[in-house]
Amino acid sequence: MSGVVIIGNGVAGITLARELRKRSDTPITIISEETPHFYSRPALMYLYMGMLSFTDVKPYEDWFWEKNRLRLVHDRAVGIDVEHKRVRLSREEDAAYDTLVVATGSRWNTYGWPGEELEGVVGMTHLSDIAELERLSEGAREAVIVGGGLIGVEMAEMLRSRDIGVTFLVRRSRYWGGMLPAEEAAVVGDEIRRHGVELRLSTELDALLADGAGRVRAVKTKDGEEIPCTIAAMTAGVHPVIDLVEEGPIETAKGILVDNHFATNVDNVYAIGDCAQFRTPLPERKPVEQLWYTAKMHGATLARTLAGTPTEYRPGLFFNSAKFFEIEYQTYGVMPAVTPDEQESFYWEDRDEGTTFRVNFDTRTEAVRSFTLLGLRGRHAVAEQWIDRGTSIRDVMADIGALDFDPEFSRGHLHAMIGKFNRDFPGKAVALRTPKGLFTPVLRSLFPSLSSRRAG
Repeated sequence: MSGVVIIGNGVAGITLARELRKRSDTPITIISEETPHFYSRPALMYLYMGMLSFTDVKPYEDWFWEKNRLRLVHDRAVGIDVEHKRVRLSREEDAAYDTLVVATGSRWNTYGWPGEELEGVVGMTHLSDIAELERLSEGAREAVIVGGGLIGVEMAEMLRSRDIGVTFLVRRSRYWGGMLPAEEAAVVGDEIRRHGVELRLSTELDALLADGAGRVRAVKTKDGEEIPCTIAAMTAGVHPVIDLVEEGPIETAKGILVDNHFATNVDNVYAIGDCAQFRTPLPERKPVEQLWYTAKMHGATLARTLAGTPTEYRPGLFFNSAKFFEIEYQTYGVMPAVTPDEQESFYWEDRDEGTTFRVNFDTRTEAVRSFTLLGLRGRHAVAEQWIDRGTSIRDVMADIGALDFDPEFSRGHLHAMIGKFNRDFPGKAVALRTPKGLFTPVLRSLFPSLSSRRAG
């Protein structure tokens, strides 16, 4: 049996399999070394925190795969023979393919620090990492987290749920300094500290120190300080897993090089998800996309191509969301950490509540370019329409109620935002037109079907 073979059962590979099955009867084989069945990686932290069981993080029942004629192979792919179109497996017979899709994902970074091979050094990209962290947490009192990104703050929340003391090392002068503007980074830093985490900014790891039994006992910073710990969590980013193809003809750089149809340089071989690297990135997009929603879009887009309708990857507006302990984060469009010269930025915050709102707009045309919200929930469709249409900052602020998702957003924040905007930009002063939130004239213009409904 040939057909389509997918190496990797993360969200990219599984989305491809599901969407392709809707369009085609071709045989589909999914190979995974990690687990027999697909699970939700974003839910790993809740598995550790005891909020979910493993059954809860499996989106599909075990019978789903056979019913949809998706053949699962729980084995390790050890090589690809592109000449004879076969994937070599460690235990089972080779898997023949007509079309091969590599979706091997990513793995947590190490940087050659002395001692990074010690017991107690762990990351968080796979189910096996959570199992190892579970084992290490028994009796643990102190942990150190290295790296100031989203995985780092998730790890901090996880460890604090077990009352493990956490020291969080961030080499930049503010948390997530490459992504968050200074004001938002300060709000998130306060939230991290409020939950008992010792946040060490401008602090770099130098080495991991061993006890007499091969387990980490402390980390040493570049300032020479030793911080005791029995868990050292490496959360300084991830890298594409491309070991399987590095020795063969499939071209790689940081990831597996693909065009905008996800095709590699080898006929009938594609790559999607965290392991793929676009030869020509789309405007305002990175060559390697390592987000859950982009991996899902990769799979859905490639499914159309493999089903006979060649489709270029067009992801639309960049967006992301996350959670910093109790503060939710949303961003729409590319929001730089430092406002570009050709843009202006309006920022409002309620520091006591940990809520912030920022919108960047073009200095010359006044068209809005991006939004970032902390502690507030916006409506993706509204932000996307405003950015796509180049809506002016004046119209956006006057209709800011249309971005409302939470009742809390409209009760007091809207008038406070408008007041500060008018003080910051007196030449652009506006009056609030849509204070009631969802059922507003601007939303009716975006979604005409709402006009006939009764507001509730």
